[in-house]
Amino acid sequence: MDDPIIPHLKIVHQYPQCFKTIWIDRGAIRFVMSGATLMVPGLTSPGGRLPDKDEGFEKGEVVVVGAEGKSEACMVGVLELGTEEMKAKKKGPAIERGHYLGDGLWRMDLS
Repeated sequence: MDDPIIPHLKIVHQYPQCFKTIWIDRGAIRFVMSGATLMVPGLTSPGGRLPDKDEGFEKGEVVVVGAEGKSEACMVGVLELGTEEMKAKKKGPAIERGHYLGDGLWRMDLS
């Protein structure tokens, strides 16, 4: 299996300190919640937040996506670009495939 394991958001909400996190601005929230690709401008704008250079994340790493003004993560997925490349380019897709609040996986009843 070559693909990374993406944790369920309910696990992320229980153990947020265990995951690498990036932050989107308020304007990107509705797009993420509708299943759209997370684009770099939502992370590089004033409300977004990426890690400092010495703590940066690489392409292919699993990250949790927090949202400006919210207490819990709204998405988890795999980075399409490293965080330093995002800061340099300021455009393009950041996470194309991911699990987000309200998607089929979130609504699945396993009881």
